[in-house]
Amino acid sequence: MFGSIKARFGSMGTIRALCERAEHHARQEGQKEPGAEHFLLAALDLPDGTAQRTFEAVGADPANLHQAIERQYADGLKLVGLDPALAGEFAVPATPTQKLYEAAPSGKEVMQKLAEGRAAHRPLLGAHVVAIVAGMPHGVAARALRVMGIDAEALRAAANRIASEKQAS
Repeated sequence: MFGSIKARFGSMGTIRALCERAEHHARQEGQKEPGAEHFLLAALDLPDGTAQRTFEAVGADPANLHQAIERQYADGLKLVGLDPALAGEFAVPATPTQKLYEAAPSGKEVMQKLAEGRAAHRPLLGAHVVAIVAGMPHGVAARALRVMGIDAEALRAAANRIASEKQAS
């Protein structure tokens, strides 16, 4: 029983760290609300190291994720006829809001799926976040993974395996 309570409190701390880091990554991109891509970056920041191991398990360098995400934003600007190089001149990190925590729709989807699977996420690990985001077929995160040459299903399977191994130990 004590182990279950300890895991629950540990997961609460992980969720807090995950949300704070996702919000930080979003603000650095000039966005007020984090999306799935920011939660994926935040998962790589978690101290458990399982998110990094998941990327490495499929032969991908997690350090390249941020650049792949930035490329998706630049490609989006090009699609609407804007020069991405000029956007950087005017980009200013967004300031924190004083309201309740909010996320972009894809970020809300990540949090909802984490909540739905909370019984299986004891303790919550970065690999759980990777598995959820890898299962999202659309959006910036999905396109960034494709640009990196990552098979999303293989990444998801590796994340689930690494999370199971970590929880069993």
